[in-house]
Amino acid sequence: MNKIEKMVYDVVKKNQHLKAAVRNTYQKIFDILPDKKNYSKNPIVAKEGYFFGFHDISPFSHDDTKLLGNQLTIPFRMNTAEDVLNVGYFEHFDGQVGDYIKVGQTYSWNYHKGCRLQWVGKERLIYNALLEDNKLGAKLFNIETKQETDIPFPIDHISHDGVYASTFNYGRLERYMPGYGYAGITQVDHYISEKMPEQTGLFIGNLETGQKEMLISLMELTKVGELAEGFEECFHYVTHSLFSSDDRYISFLHRWVDEFDTFNRHSRLVSYDRQEKKCYVAPTNDMVSHYVWNDQNQIVAFCRIGDTDCHVLFKEPTLQDYEIIAYPRLNSDGHQSFITSSSFVTDTYPDRSRMANLYKVDATTNEVEHLASLKSFKQFQSQTLKHWCCDFHPRMNRKGDIVCFDSVHTGHRALCIMKID
Repeated sequence: MNKIEKMVYDVVKKNQHLKAAVRNTYQKIFDILPDKKNYSKNPIVAKEGYFFGFHDISPFSHDDTKLLGNQLTIPFRMNTAEDVLNVGYFEHFDGQVGDYIKVGQTYSWNYHKGCRLQWVGKERLIYNALLEDNKLGAKLFNIETKQETDIPFPIDHISHDGVYASTFNYGRLERYMPGYGYAGITQVDHYISEKMPEQTGLFIGNLETGQKEMLISLMELTKVGELAEGFEECFHYVTHSLFSSDDRYISFLHRWVDEFDTFNRHSRLVSYDRQEKKCYVAPTNDMVSHYVWNDQNQIVAFCRIGDTDCHVLFKEPTLQDYEIIAYPRLNSDGHQSFITSSSFVTDTYPDRSRMANLYKVDATTNEVEHLASLKSFKQFQSQTLKHWCCDFHPRMNRKGDIVCFDSVHTGHRALCIMKID
């Protein structure tokens, strides 16, 4: 954002409806101008009709020879409970993408986070799906033996040792953050009518035994730290959970909204210590959007510190020691993925010319390199109850020299990869 845009943003940022209206009007004015040309540091390989989803897990296998992807089976529209998504992977070698290998399908998906498809160790992958009893769970698939195992609970993130999964109530998530749960979920324990129920919250599940336990309830969460005034009248939920690099901590976003205005969200970043059974809350000011861990048990997040919205590096898992990164060079929201322990990629939402940007950031020197600027066409802008926008959600390979991202710059949703060196 330029200085004027930043000034307007700071005025409207606490009212999501007003912010969206100002953004939409601003972009419409610039729609009358000729389209800007796409830019990328290196050539982009785009597989149209495929996407991956969120930025917080890598689609690359442990040796970078395979690339996970979801294949769309419907035209461009909002999906329903009857719409299937194909699940599988591409063969991959040094930036070259081979054939797509389908391993299954699911009805439990959305455009933002897919079906939470991810690797479990070297030979297995997992994704959310409806099981035979028509309840939401997950499918664990071995690509070597072709053996498939039903997991009796949905997953969000898998621990690095491949044994545990973080999980929460997807029905409640869909109700209070539409577009991030799944259409047609048949779970019965949503407790939708309760604001902060004791029966649901953050869970951990064991992939080997199929058992899960609650780590902290929504009611308990409201008693940890300080919450914004009026939280008692709001509906609370958990989302965006991740294991730390050593699996000791599970981080997540604790959010709460008015029942009739789910667009205006209160949000905070929480870290749960599995060893001490204790929660830590980041000292943010009512807004955290996106974050990831690095291999040093540190977190980079886009959040509000004081009255400044910025990328912040939390230097330890208790989230109390932090440093603002590359501000004001980077002053807009983005989805991060670490390249090394001290550098990461991040994107932006479409600007006034509907160009989305991709950057490489050095958290030590605060240097920022522009990697790409690509068109995000107007038809892909989300509308009320139509959450189909396509953010880059950049994700790095294991080696750290190739970024995978979703894009619509070709005119179609596509899974893309590009070398960053």
